Amino acid sequence: MEKEKFPEVVPFDEEEGELIESTENDDQWRTVSDFEEQKKETIQIAKETNRKKPITVRLSQADIDALKMIAANEGLPYQTLISSVLHKYSVRMLDL
Repeated sequence: MEKEKFPEVVPFDEEEGELIESTENDDQWRTVSDFEEQKKETIQIAKETNRKKPITVRLSQADIDALKMIAANEGLPYQTLISSVLHKYSVRMLDL
């Protein structure tokens, strides 16, 4: 039985191309027998990992206005911008 090829609708980067080539030509790849169960477990882990908790932070109106302007220029909600900056700082991707 010949393996189905992925359609090239969007150009793939080098890593994606290598992965697709591997899945199409490497006999090491196997279908998971309990795929639906594994999928449910993976989704549950992702939900628990990415759970967000609301918090309250007091900011000056000037800071809020500045953040809203920056977020608008970036094309995203200002709360998403704040969350992103805090996340980058928490994982040491951003220094003060």
